Amino acid sequence: MILSSILVDNILTAPVIAFVVALIATLLKFDLRIPDALYPILSTFLLLAIGIKGGKALSVSSPSELWQPLLAAIAIGVITPLIAYALFRKTAKLDITNAAALAAHYGSVSAVTFTVLLSTLDSQGIAYEGFVSGLLAVLEIVGIIVALFLAHKFSAGTDWKSGLSEVVRGKSIAFLVAGLSIGLIVGPDRLTPTDPLFVGLFSGALTLFLIELGAIAANRLRDFNGAGIRVVILGIVVPLINGSIGAVLGSAAGMSVGGVAVMATLAASASYIAAPAAIRIALPEASPGIYVTASLGITFPFNLIVGIPMYIKIAEYFG
Repeated sequence: MILSSILVDNILTAPVIAFVVALIATLLKFDLRIPDALYPILSTFLLLAIGIKGGKALSVSSPSELWQPLLAAIAIGVITPLIAYALFRKTAKLDITNAAALAAHYGSVSAVTFTVLLSTLDSQGIAYEGFVSGLLAVLEIVGIIVALFLAHKFSAGTDWKSGLSEVVRGKSIAFLVAGLSIGLIVGPDRLTPTDPLFVGLFSGALTLFLIELGAIAANRLRDFNGAGIRVVILGIVVPLINGSIGAVLGSAAGMSVGGVAVMATLAASASYIAAPAAIRIALPEASPGIYVTASLGITFPFNLIVGIPMYIKIAEYFG
């Protein structure tokens, strides 16, 4: 399958089109925000559904299937923030604090990007390992730990313990782990009655969620000048580098084509939920206008529209 075909297949899905429509509409000053009360409900539902799906797969997986992908995920979580830190520090000429803040975002992952990828793989009939949701939880934490360590090592006054506590005990990890636990303990057969909710309504909830994210991303694009052109360029370059590393490590771990695509996408994605919460506490001097604009305004739309098809194509090459 050629890249252009994958690109079209990825774009012509309800969640991605919803994001693009909301982004354009917001740039044109239309009010397309969903009610404030609905946003946390949708994010909670998606995280819990992802966790349950991964837990069901874990319940029928053997340790021999898991240890190599787990090691690959940990390696990704260590390598990607180091690359991001070096590039934002040396190429974008950012200070230690802001470079470390960006490293935390690019070392951690975007659960929504991951979710869109799974929907794309499902729609294209590409199989992937069911336990990948567990790897998402690992990467959510490891990358931020490495970035906070960098900030603590090279800069005084970093409240890295409180920042790490915010990530580990935060809502995104809590609901993801809760879903994994439910799926693992109950198993796929006994969870069948819940499938109409957590499986049947998943794509619709994701579509609603991406309408909101499209509007938020549009507002972040207006901060383009404040972020600096080098940061904006690296917001595309860093995901491509990290995604390629993720694909290599996923392939080395013996994962399927779909699994390699997942590892590439996780490595390429940038957190805009867990990481900002940690950075606000650990590195309060860091500028949200830089790290939120880069992760949500630049990298997220790039990955959603262009990146995911590229990572699938890379995975097919390694497969």
